[in-house]
Amino acid sequence: MQEERVDPRLSTAEELAEGVCQAQTLFKLNHTMPYTDEYNALAKELFGHDVFADGGFVMPGLTGVCFDRVRLGKGVMIMNNCLMMARGGITIDDGAMIAANAQLISNNHDLHDRMILTCKPVHICENAWIGAGATILPGVTIGKNAVVAAGAAVTKDVAENTIVGGNPAKFIKNIEK
Repeated sequence: MQEERVDPRLSTAEELAEGVCQAQTLFKLNHTMPYTDEYNALAKELFGHDVFADGGFVMPGLTGVCFDRVRLGKGVMIMNNCLMMARGGITIDDGAMIAANAQLISNNHDLHDRMILTCKPVHICENAWIGAGATILPGVTIGKNAVVAAGAAVTKDVAENTIVGGNPAKFIKNIEK
């Protein structure tokens, strides 16, 4: 997986304006009554498609950046206070669930020039479940049907049909069908 390096100091006026527009839309979303037409329209503006039409939902308290780099499948459920730092891209496949206070982080900072962002995509596969307060770090793929326990810090890929937990996250057990 190729790492992308981004220097925000070199952002164009258009890129900066897009960031401001997304921040303003996010603010409006978080201050609008959920389950209303206005809320749904703001979520559609932020994510680029109708999340709710596909049976999914996004609860208020959403924070982050670069929502144009977030791809949501059908029936995705995102609970309150989810942080999406999406400069490196975040993909959440059909039926995945993200519990409250989860953090999906696809960018970090260079150790020597901390203004430089180092970015790798995060991929949450079909029917995976990210527990409350879990952190998924850059470059991680959470496999199909996998479960990440509450509070886990995931630094490496998680195999499908497994449960991981802890900091750093470690294998707990396989999920039997």
